[in-house]
Amino acid sequence: MTRNSETATDGGTENRLPDEMTLDELREEIQTIDREIVELIAQRTYVADTIAQVKDEQGLPTTDEKQEQQVMERAGENAEQFDVDANLVKAIFRLLIELNKVEQRENR
Repeated sequence: MTRNSETATDGGTENRLPDEMTLDELREEIQTIDREIVELIAQRTYVADTIAQVKDEQGLPTTDEKQEQQVMERAGENAEQFDVDANLVKAIFRLLIELNKVEQRENR
């Protein structure tokens, strides 16, 4: 997977491929990606919390195995689309799902 750097403040990394960047520039790129991952996890958690509230209001169970299976299938498909190890991506999503379920149970 190739990603162009979005760092424009250091006068030259914008639109450079990773193999054209210095070690420090690459590490800055990783830091940016890590922040984006955490931001997306926070967004996902917020939506999952909202789903939990709706489930609670509607008297629905915390666990929806059919929905979880669909999430896992999408995770695998997305991994393949971006040429990332599907088992790794599914493991991450399994962890996210389990953490959301624990939080939903604690808040009920």
